[in-house]
Amino acid sequence: MLVNGVWKENWQPVQAKDEEGRFIRQTSPFRNWITPDGAPGPTGVGGFKAEQGRYHLYVAYICPWASRALMARELKGLKDVIGVTVVDPRLTDQGWQFGGYPGADEDALNGARYMHELYTRADPQISGRATVPVLWDKHTGTIVNNESADILRMLNSAFAGIVNEGPNLYPESLSGEIDSLNEYLYTDLNNGVYQAGFASSQAAYDEAYNKVFAALDEVDSRLADGRVYLFGDQLTETDIRLFVTLVRFDAAYHSLFKCNRNTLRAMPRLHDYMHRILALDGIANTVNLEHIKAGYYSIKALNPSGIVPAGPGEL
Repeated sequence: MLVNGVWKENWQPVQAKDEEGRFIRQTSPFRNWITPDGAPGPTGVGGFKAEQGRYHLYVAYICPWASRALMARELKGLKDVIGVTVVDPRLTDQGWQFGGYPGADEDALNGARYMHELYTRADPQISGRATVPVLWDKHTGTIVNNESADILRMLNSAFAGIVNEGPNLYPESLSGEIDSLNEYLYTDLNNGVYQAGFASSQAAYDEAYNKVFAALDEVDSRLADGRVYLFGDQLTETDIRLFVTLVRFDAAYHSLFKCNRNTLRAMPRLHDYMHRILALDGIANTVNLEHIKAGYYSIKALNPSGIVPAGPGEL
């Protein structure tokens, strides 16, 4: 991780843990927003105006948080507005690196070898982990935001004056319900699988495991009335948040993270729901099963042999 702008130790998956052995996720340090006129957003400072070609995303196909941003970029027609660089899915002793794997990119924009170099360019004294996604401002040479929830929401609306395409992922009429279900899914499922996988005590694992499957049962029941998406016929950001976990479940979380009560395939409604979203225009471009498997199974703390399983071969 970075300590006062210097990389100090080999990358470790467990960011922090509490006294009970629960995995605790790091808080994102860059929280500025792109807005239509450059005014400040809900957090951070102003000066980041929505402009064609000004911004760039750094992502990993393995990462569900980065995939949120990729999905919004596709759904909102922003491929020609915001560029993308994909890192090597395999985690190294210095964290994310560029190039060196099929489908991974060199950093043509900034010439960095490792993601942490971009963090120190943005803040020479930064301490913490260098995560993805990163939303980069090419004009000022800095990180706008590295919180996927913020990026997902700003991509939904900030560029409407440039490209006005795709569904409104955060309609005002559903905002309260979206916020509530987002929080539940994040706590018990999106982050819950990580809390199960990186638990350092049996009690912490059991707690996370039970939350994960209670959440899966809950959303499965929600779909029992035949609705297309979580809120009916309206695709929202909550569907994106759920999808990125579901699409990784059988390939990584079921086995490597010990979330093994059942596979997603054993829950037909949820499996079909996942495929409905996967079939939306552009979404398949955001999913790379080989990167997902190569990335998760490169985590030495969980898979010291580095062997990547042959299956599943399809979603």
